[in-house]
Amino acid sequence: MSGSEPGRRDVLPHWARELLGWALAAAIAITVVAAVASSSRSELLFRDGDSMVTTLVVHSLTIGQAQDWAMSSVLFLPEIAMLWLLSLLGLGVNGTLALAGAVNVLALYGALRIAAGSAPRARAPIAGALLALAAFGLLAAGEWSPSRDALELASLLVTTTYYSATVVGVVLAVGLTRRALDRDVSRGTRAGWVAPVALGLVAAASVLTNPLFAAWATVPLVIVLAVVGARRRDAWRLAGALVAGSIVGYVARIPLAELIANTGAGYIDPSQWLASLEYYGTLLAERWVAPWGAASITAVVLLWSLSIAATVLLARRRDVGAAVVAACGWVMPLVVTVGAVALGTHAARYLQPALFAPLLGLAVLPSLLPERLPATRAVPAIGAAALAVAAAVGLGIPPLVASATAPDRDLQCVVQWTEDSGRTGAGQFWTIRLPKTHLADPRRLVQVDHQLRGYAWLVNRDDFAVGEVSFLVTDAQSPAFDLPVGVSMADAELIPCGRYTIADFGDRPLPIGPLRS
Repeated sequence: MSGSEPGRRDVLPHWARELLGWALAAAIAITVVAAVASSSRSELLFRDGDSMVTTLVVHSLTIGQAQDWAMSSVLFLPEIAMLWLLSLLGLGVNGTLALAGAVNVLALYGALRIAAGSAPRARAPIAGALLALAAFGLLAAGEWSPSRDALELASLLVTTTYYSATVVGVVLAVGLTRRALDRDVSRGTRAGWVAPVALGLVAAASVLTNPLFAAWATVPLVIVLAVVGARRRDAWRLAGALVAGSIVGYVARIPLAELIANTGAGYIDPSQWLASLEYYGTLLAERWVAPWGAASITAVVLLWSLSIAATVLLARRRDVGAAVVAACGWVMPLVVTVGAVALGTHAARYLQPALFAPLLGLAVLPSLLPERLPATRAVPAIGAAALAVAAAVGLGIPPLVASATAPDRDLQCVVQWTEDSGRTGAGQFWTIRLPKTHLADPRRLVQVDHQLRGYAWLVNRDDFAVGEVSFLVTDAQSPAFDLPVGVSMADAELIPCGRYTIADFGDRPLPIGPLRS
């Protein structure tokens, strides 16, 4: 035995390999966020009206404001908690959002690492998870559109409002299912209940914050487990835990009903399936002709194909856990895409599983390789990881910092004027969200519609308690205001702030009308 030790001194222990995996994942995370922040896609990360909601919640909590939010069907609970913790670092609005994007990518790696399997049971799971994350990074880096409606789905993960927690939750659910099947929970031991309980808790927490989890994970994963259940009884236990957890998540939303201004039912209209098909087809065509679009679509199709092939091969080898992961790589996109069209939806973000789910095929790819793989040597592995991290920090951090700290004089003009005035103004959703987010006290800018009614959407309804405002902020996105009788824009002093204009009515108050959402 002593004679074999010298040959193994340079082999990395398991904990060191895991640490290196996380280091490489951090390098990929920094690179991805830097690429997104340096492109036109940074509009979604730093300036999009929807993307501001989590930051507004954090600011509202920080100033001790009464909490009476009007949210969509998505509550963003994990995203808000994470953003609040990161805000304690004092990086400012944009810096915190950029760091949150990197944390989201790291969280995806963690979920992929679980889906790749445990080291004794799976082959090269760390390599599989890193391979999947690297593919995700390449897809995200090739997305440059500033539009939230573009079929550029990978880069949505780096935002805090386009379902990043749900994406991670779906991959985590697949991973927990794989780990349970690898352990064979049908043995009836007490430990056999740990994985189903954990899966149920993930489902409950995910549905609580975003009901889309049921469509993205519960339905397709139950379909896959039903097939496995023909030979494995433990698969039914896992399917039951997933369904039960999803139901618990829905029930837990009932006490939070006052926060949900739109349940999402209005987005569903099966009679519009043909219009939905045309809508998504148009997005696909636009993506095809966009820079790197054809390559991205081709890569995703190849990943789908890989997932199908991996499912067949792993099933033949009776590697059930890995086969389930691979099956989710193509079943999830199929179920979600067909479902989105059948329900008549019109939102690109609903199709995110079509992109991230096929990455699961890469996560289990090492399981298809020859059984004897070269051991991970310490010096080359550490050197490669150190080089990757150094390159990511050296090449990624400077442009990321430059993007996060780039001066916006127009925005600063509105923020400074509002704070100096000591008064409260108003503006319409797409105009007011960014300045409102950057104020020390977001209550100084109230969100209204063009008729000066309080627009209670992704905002704290406590803002409207002020009752009236004395100036309006407008830009090219603002429809003309329908002001009260006897009041016109001619009565206001116009203060130019670049792309914004402040209409100051001075001592003439403008009452805020009834709330609408």
